Amino acid sequence: MRLRLGSALTFVCLSATFSFTWYAAWNGKGGSSLDMYQRQLLELHQRLLYAEKENKKRSRELNTVLNEIKRVVNERTNSSTNVTDFAKWKMLSLTNRLPVHLTNIHYYLPHLQEHEDGINPNVVIGQGRTGVSLVMGIPTVRREKQNYLMNTLNSLFYDMSAEQKNNCVIVIFVAEVDTDYVNSIAESIRSNFPNDILSGVLEVISPPASYYPKFSNLRETFGDSANRVRWRTKQNLDYSFLMLYAKPKGTFYLQLEDDIIAKPSYVQDIKNFAVQQESKEWMILEFSQLGFIGKLFRCRDIPLIVEFFLMFYKDKPIDWLLDHLLWVKVCNPEKDAQHCEKQKAYLRIRYKPSLFQHVGIHSSLAGKIQNLKDKDFEKNSLFKAHTNPPAEVTTSLKVFQHFTLEKAYKGEECFWAISPVAGDYILFSFWHPLEIERYLFRSGNMEHPGDKLFNTTVEVLLQNDINLQSAGKYAQNLKNLKTQNGYLQIGAFENGIADGAIGPLLGKIKALRLSIRSSSPMWVLLSEILIKPL
Repeated sequence: MRLRLGSALTFVCLSATFSFTWYAAWNGKGGSSLDMYQRQLLELHQRLLYAEKENKKRSRELNTVLNEIKRVVNERTNSSTNVTDFAKWKMLSLTNRLPVHLTNIHYYLPHLQEHEDGINPNVVIGQGRTGVSLVMGIPTVRREKQNYLMNTLNSLFYDMSAEQKNNCVIVIFVAEVDTDYVNSIAESIRSNFPNDILSGVLEVISPPASYYPKFSNLRETFGDSANRVRWRTKQNLDYSFLMLYAKPKGTFYLQLEDDIIAKPSYVQDIKNFAVQQESKEWMILEFSQLGFIGKLFRCRDIPLIVEFFLMFYKDKPIDWLLDHLLWVKVCNPEKDAQHCEKQKAYLRIRYKPSLFQHVGIHSSLAGKIQNLKDKDFEKNSLFKAHTNPPAEVTTSLKVFQHFTLEKAYKGEECFWAISPVAGDYILFSFWHPLEIERYLFRSGNMEHPGDKLFNTTVEVLLQNDINLQSAGKYAQNLKNLKTQNGYLQIGAFENGIADGAIGPLLGKIKALRLSIRSSSPMWVLLSEILIKPL
C-alpha cells in the first residue's frame, strides 16, 4: 500500500515531533530546546508540502506540453503536401509554437497560491475544438441598459462560409461569477445558435470566483474614480484570462468586444493580410483603430503579452499597456518620440479600412455613455439594389418609419418592419404576368443581422394551370405544394435567405408572395430583393 507523499511527510514529521517531545521530557530538558526542535520540524513540514504542491503543478504543465507536442505532430502528419493559401495560413507560426507557460502568475496574483483552481475556466458550452487557424475572443459582462452580444454574434456569422466556420472558434468569456447570470447568457446563445454550438465553433466559459483578487485597495490614478479604476483593473484580468484559455486552440488570436459589427468579408480579409505579413516579425495586426478591438496576435506570443499585462494590471488600461509593451521592445530612450513610433510600426501593422465598428452606446462601466466610432470603418451599403419588373407591392407588416416596401423594391433603401405574426405576408403583384428565371430575397444586414425572416415560404400565383403531363416526374410534387388559395409553394427561407430558380415550367406568373408561418420577436429587414424575368 502506497501513501500519498503529503500524508507520508505529515506522518514522519508528527512522529518525529512526538519523539523529540518524549526525549526532552525523559531527560528533563527545558521548553526552549523543545520549542526549537518543533519549530524546525514544522518548518520542514511546510517546505515539503510546498514542494509537493509545486511538483503537482509542474506535472500538469508537462502534461499540457506533451499534449501540445502530440497535436502539432498530428497536424504535420495529416497536412497535405499541396498547400493552399488557406492551409498556408493555418500553418503559419506552427514552428516553435509550443507553450511557454506563465509560471509567474502566482507572483502577480499571489492570492492564487491559496486557490489552485483559480485559473481553471468553467466551460459552460464547448466541444473542445483545437487546431484551428483563428480563435476569436469576446469578453462580456452584465450591462445595466442594453446587451449587444447576440447582435455581435449574428454579425460575425452573417457572411461566414462553412469552411471558415470549420477553421475557427469563437470563445465567449462571461466575466461574471454569478452562476445564474452566466447560465442565462449560455442559454440565450444556445437557443439562438444551436447548430454553431453543436459544431463546436462557439464556446462559452466563465471564471471561478477565486480568480479575482480583492479590489478594495486600488490606487486611484489619472483622475479616474474608484469605480473606474476597479472596472479597468478587472477588465485587464478578464482579457488575460481569456487570452490564456484561447492560446492552445489555434494559430492566431483575434480580440473582439461584445458590442461591435463586422464587415461581411472580415475572415477572408484577415486571412489574406496575415499571409502577406508572413515574413515580418510583427506582434500585432490591427483591424480597428479603437482600443483593444480587432487586434490579431500570434497565439505563441500570448504568454509574453499576458505576463506584461499582469505586471501592471492595476496601473493602466489595457490599450495603454499594449503600447507600453511595444515601447519596451523596440524604443530607444535616447531617441525622440518620432523614432519610437517608426520602430513600433514594425511590430504593430495597421490594416485599412477597419473591419470592425463599435456600436455600443451604454458602456459596461455603469452610467457611462460611449459614442466611440472608428472613422476608418468603411460602412457598406445596408441594402443591394436591383431592377425588378413593374409590380404593385403590398404587405400586412407594420412598416418602421420610412423603410417602405415600395422603396426597397425600387432599390432605394431596405424594407424594415416590426415583429411579424403568423399569417403576415409580403406580396408582389406584377402589372403584366411574366415568366421568372430566378428570385432572391435576403433578410437582415450588417448592422441588424438578426432581423431575418424565419419559417417563411416563397409562393407564386400562376396565370394558367400547370400542364401536369408536361411536368412528368414533378407532377405529384406540384400538386402537393399548392396552397388553399391557389398559390404554389416553390421555396423557403434558410438562414434568412430565399434563393431559387423557376424557369419556364410554371409558365407566366401573376404574383409572388412571401408567407410568414410563425410569429417572431425579431423585426424583419429585407436588404435585397431580386425578381429576374426570363
